[in-house]
Amino acid sequence: MKSTSPKSSTSILSWLFSHLRPYTSKVIYALIALLVGAMSWLVLGQGVKMVVDQGFVAGDEAMLGNSLILVLSIAFIGSIATYCRFYLMVWLGERVCADIRKALFSHIVTLSPSFFAESRTGEVISRFTSDTTLLQSVVGTGVSMALRSFVMFIGAIILMAITSTTLTLYVFIAVPLILLPIKLLGKKVRYFAKVSQDDVANMGTLIDESLHEIHTLQSYNHEQQSVKEFDGSAEQIMRSAGKRIHYRALLIAVIMFISLSSIFTVGWIGAIDVISGSITPGELTAFVFYAVLAGGAIATISEVIGDLQKAAGASERIVELMNTPSDIPIEPVSISSTNKVIDSDIPPMPAESIPSNHFVSGFRINEAALVKNNKPILDLQNVSFSYPSVPEKEIIKGVSFSVMPGQKVAIVGHSGAGKSTLFDLLMRFYDIDSGEIIIGNTAQKSIGTYDIRHQFALVPQDAVIFATTVLDNIRLSNPSATKEDVVEAAKLAFAHEFILGFVNGYETQLGERGVKLSGGQKQRIAIARAILAKRPILLLDEATSALDASSEKYVKQALDSLMTKTTTLIIAHRLSTVINADNIVVLEHGKVIGQGKHAELMAASPVYKEFVELQLS
Repeated sequence: MKSTSPKSSTSILSWLFSHLRPYTSKVIYALIALLVGAMSWLVLGQGVKMVVDQGFVAGDEAMLGNSLILVLSIAFIGSIATYCRFYLMVWLGERVCADIRKALFSHIVTLSPSFFAESRTGEVISRFTSDTTLLQSVVGTGVSMALRSFVMFIGAIILMAITSTTLTLYVFIAVPLILLPIKLLGKKVRYFAKVSQDDVANMGTLIDESLHEIHTLQSYNHEQQSVKEFDGSAEQIMRSAGKRIHYRALLIAVIMFISLSSIFTVGWIGAIDVISGSITPGELTAFVFYAVLAGGAIATISEVIGDLQKAAGASERIVELMNTPSDIPIEPVSISSTNKVIDSDIPPMPAESIPSNHFVSGFRINEAALVKNNKPILDLQNVSFSYPSVPEKEIIKGVSFSVMPGQKVAIVGHSGAGKSTLFDLLMRFYDIDSGEIIIGNTAQKSIGTYDIRHQFALVPQDAVIFATTVLDNIRLSNPSATKEDVVEAAKLAFAHEFILGFVNGYETQLGERGVKLSGGQKQRIAIARAILAKRPILLLDEATSALDASSEKYVKQALDSLMTKTTTLIIAHRLSTVINADNIVVLEHGKVIGQGKHAELMAASPVYKEFVELQLS
């Protein structure tokens, strides 16, 4: 990921706190509570002064009692204000954290496959977990403490100046000494905070990969090596954390030493003034009380600054991800517009004439018009493509072929010929480098990605099952479908019978990646999902190649019933799948080296003939 985030802590923290704007009223209430609480503790100093001068020194027991009641009343008010401040600020921290997570996820799901090909899943997940949790802590607790301490510091300084201007001037001598380590050591804390977060993300990636592929890992007795790698990752986190902790602890220690040294030195000077009669014992007590408040406030602020530096590092990682652009332009989707049918009698719109920010709204293939005018439902015209990560290597080279409505077209070729890449290009997971793809007589680049993908139902070779119920897995392709619609799709996919065999039927939780299902059952769930989608074009990435004979029988029956109702493109690995296709496209190193029916290709294409002979052997 390329970093496009702001460089300074100020700009990054400004981005973070901009998320508080929608909750201005709660921020104001929190600030009022903060001010009331801070003022209560500051006024408490005057109560202490009264206790000393008018109670202890004067020997007035009645005044001592009244002073105690006053001090307790002030403490009660401060405690109520503290509750309100703490509740509101922690709530705001949680709210901001949730909003950032929502915005981040909304952006991530729009990124193209090229982003995920280069990014590690564990690292991305860490943005949602450790990074946002750190921000929640800072906004909810750290900022509250910092603001409270700032108000306490300013109030304490003012009351110190009122009590004794001379002693206050001595205190101010220490201020530059406190600011210097904050400036110098704060940068180090921020840097190592970002490094620590990156190391945690790397560990998350290692955990994610190991647990998801635990079967393979254990099959090859790789446990000890994995443990060794994890130990190395954990130790790297400790090394980075050690440096961060060192600089943060040093920052706090230096500030506390300077603050306490100043307080004790000024207290010593004040004691001499009491002896000389320049100030009263109560005034000195109040001054020391305020000096302690000011010193404690500075110590708290310095600690929060360390947290803010960590938050700046976490924010920088999140902003970096949120500023990652998608290779494919994503248009706003109006669900209500998706029933609009584009008239396929109009001539296709060339891609180069389409403004970059213009999309056909609510596109849907009009199959009847295409059949009437004898036009293809898909038309690839001299399409070429290279993956963004390796632009010098062309994967698809000048591919051209057409698919008529209702046809079954098979795509065959050796592994790496570009078959699956063609499917990705049709659904615009990547943009083609040259040529043109026409969908329903309209240029692909003039159709929004939502509407493009709304024309296709995909059944991959390895069916994807989510950790939810059978019902929700099938309904993934059509969330508004009723349970009756789901059941009908399952029946057509020959999945209804085994689903009813589960204790909870359609409400059965399938576990992560469908661990409760066999390979054939997963494929039939995927086919039911495609049937429920009711899309005009079906894409099959040879859904039976990895199945046993019994499972293949049911899956093939389900596919046959599905293919009779749609236009179908099949990535084929088996002769039985392609022999009856209306058209067979033979790919070799990204080029179309032949197309036609089975008998034609047996006579004209050596590559296809080799494919058939390997199947027969």
